[in-house]
Amino acid sequence: MTTPRSAPPFIVLRGNSASGKSTVARRVQRALPRGDVAVIGQDHVRRELLWEHDSGQGDTIGLLESMVGHCLGIGRITLIEGIFGAERYDGMFARMLRDAPGPTLVYYLDVSLPETLRRHAGKPIAAHVPAEEVASWYRPHDELGVPGEQVLGEELDEEAMVQRILEDLARHGAEDHRPAP
Repeated sequence: MTTPRSAPPFIVLRGNSASGKSTVARRVQRALPRGDVAVIGQDHVRRELLWEHDSGQGDTIGLLESMVGHCLGIGRITLIEGIFGAERYDGMFARMLRDAPGPTLVYYLDVSLPETLRRHAGKPIAAHVPAEEVASWYRPHDELGVPGEQVLGEELDEEAMVQRILEDLARHGAEDHRPAP
């Protein structure tokens, strides 16, 4: 007899450019068995799939909500990551967090502007995106302010952030959320 699976966790990982979101998301995904975690990146959806600016009435929000709903619906731990400025995306997150069938984990990577610019300078994209442009995107302390949101500061290295998320997933029984084979 099989035991029923509980609903998979939904993870929100937000922060400024160069705060480590994408790297941490991929490391969390790779730390768990292949096929357990779906990572949905704002940059990929908005800039690659839809080729939209982060303004106006674009299709990014609707597509992100559909993707998250689909991945959770098929039993995948679903991690969405991006800058996701609160003033534009707070309604989307309110809906997704309200509708998530399982536990929700919300993290904001709080990195200062000087550290953001230092990290950006070491990325390949720095040759194409000037520091002034990155600084213009910066939003200090842009938390969603939702219950349970965890602020992870720049004093935590990548390894510590990954471990925190994996420990939180373990507390929520992530191994019980594996999609059916």
